[in-house]
Parts: sequence; structure tokens; C-alpha cells
Amino acid sequence: MYKLLIRPIFFLFDPEKIHHFTFSLVKFLSKIPGVPSIFRGMYQVNDKKLERNLFGLTFKNPVGLAAGFDKNAVLYNELANFGFGFVEIGTVTPKGQAGNPKKRLFRLKDDKGIINRMGFNNEGLEAAVEQLKKNKGKILIGGNIGKNTNTAPENYTEDYVACFKGLHPYVDYFVLNVSCPNVSSHAKLEDADYLKELITEVQKLNNAEAQQKPILLKIAPDLNNQQLDEIIELVAETKIDGVIASNTSVNRVGLKASKERLEEIGNGGLSGQPVKDRSTRVIQYLADNSNKAFPIIGVGGIHSEKDALEKLKAGADLVQVYTGFIYEGPSLVKRINKAILKEEK
Repeated sequence: MYKLLIRPIFFLFDPEKIHHFTFSLVKFLSKIPGVPSIFRGMYQVNDKKLERNLFGLTFKNPVGLAAGFDKNAVLYNELANFGFGFVEIGTVTPKGQAGNPKKRLFRLKDDKGIINRMGFNNEGLEAAVEQLKKNKGKILIGGNIGKNTNTAPENYTEDYVACFKGLHPYVDYFVLNVSCPNVSSHAKLEDADYLKELITEVQKLNNAEAQQKPILLKIAPDLNNQQLDEIIELVAETKIDGVIASNTSVNRVGLKASKERLEEIGNGGLSGQPVKDRSTRVIQYLADNSNKAFPIIGVGGIHSEKDALEKLKAGADLVQVYTGFIYEGPSLVKRINKAILKEEK
């Protein structure tokens, strides 16, 4: 029904406006008695065989929702009814910020992709904390953190530290978002020496806490093998808990969208089917060349059960969806979980 009826209507409207409308609609429907249990019956697959134990956490299934969807942690309680094993909120920055000028979100329908240059638009750390205080404990929550656009390079670490301290009591794991192409000083955030400094500082804070939270690094799909080798060394050296592979891409090679359309859209991060193979290659390389030394969450271009299984076989321990969720609808999560169960028989 989603692809035949709902998606064609949604796709008639501006992507950002329909995103906010969908949030309001899910919120409204979830307040109607009995509707949340209908959603759970339609989309959840509850089976102990789907459980995954990673970083000292038990994920009820390996399919999560990637960051960027529920930026301000306003819908995670409702999203728990749609069958996800975990939801990653954010990217959260210390202060709220409007992000880049609109229009900044574009569909590439023929490619089953999205280009965005949102620019870490969010309501800030305090607003996220207030929302996370409403957590009903139905699902594991990841906190994806970043820096404010106007932060000076010498203060980047302070932004990550502020978000880490503020969110620590409320999330189950952290993601250092250093690979979004829509933020300033992108190069510094991918510099190996700076990453080592950032991770070390955040880990120092984590170790001082009574309960440590897993910390992961989110990397780009456009890294070459030498850069991926540096990531493997960085993980070994800093003992960070894992890697999310991968973020959006700046590569436009092989798209069906016309050159004119791409020029009209301009810069931004590409997600969806066009990045599927790139992110799988990164997962495979990291897994093979580290001898599977650390957990990997695979994300990028998962639009089917086959896509998800491909990532898991390449070396991912968990997977996340975002663009595929928009194109394929909520049944995608259930289909992936059923396919994983079938594989494990």
C-alpha cells in the first residue's frame, strides 16, 4: 500500500515539508488508543534469534534507523513500534541552529536516492535532552553528535565534549559524526591526528563516568584504501568501540539524473541506492583488513532484504536504514528481519 498509494502522494510535495508532515501524522496516530499495538503487529518481528550483543548492549534485532531522520529526538518512542532494533537521534549540536538555506533536500527518483545539504539543522542539546527525558525504554537510542557551524576550528572538540556530557545519561551509545559533507572545515574533521585527539578527549570523559557508553566513529563512503587503513590504525590505537560505514557521499558518478538536474541541485551528500556498493566496499575492506577487529554498523543504500544481507555478509554486525525507509516504506524493516531469520535457519 505504501509504494502504490502513500509514496506517490508524499512524493508530490517538497521532501522537507513532507518529512515534518509525516512526523505530525505518526505522532497523531500514535495517540489513538490501539493504534500503536496495530503498528507493532504489522511491523515488529519478535524473535530471540534476532538479538545481537555488541558493545555490552543487547539489540533486540540488528536493523536500526540511521541518524538524520529523528534529529531532535521527538519521534523515537513512536518509531519503536515500527520494528527497529535501535534508533539513532541527531546529529545534535551544542546550540540549536537553522542549518543551510532552503531548498536543501532533493529526491533523485530514478536513482532511488536523496541529496541533502541540511547543515546539521537541529534544536540543540538542551532540546534533545528534554525530549530524551520522555524515553519509555522501548528501544535502544544512539546519540549522534557534531559541532556547530560557527564554531572555530580550535573549539571543535569542546562542541563534541558538551554534547557528550549532556547526552551521556540519556543515550545508550554515541556516534562522533566527523564525515558529513555539509559542514564547514570538513577536511579537519577527517584528519587522522585530529580524530585521535578528539576520540582521546571523549574517551577520557567516558572513563570518568560510573557507566561507560560505547563510542563509534561515522566515516564517509568516499575514503580510499590508504584512508581506510588509517581508520583501522586509529581504531586499534584509540580502542574506540566501532565504526559506522558509511555517511553520505559527494561522488556523483553513474547517476541516472541528468547533468542539468544535478547542477540545479548543487552540492550536498548523496544517500540511497547510488551509495550502496560504495558503503559495502568500505565495510568489506575494514572487516577484511582489520581481521574483523571491531564492530561495524553498515548503512547506505539498503532498499531491500538482499541489500541488508549483503552488508551483513560483507562484515557489518548491525545495519541502519534511512533513504530506503523513505522509498520502500516501514515494511522494509520487517522484511529484513524475516530474511535474517531465514538465513540463520
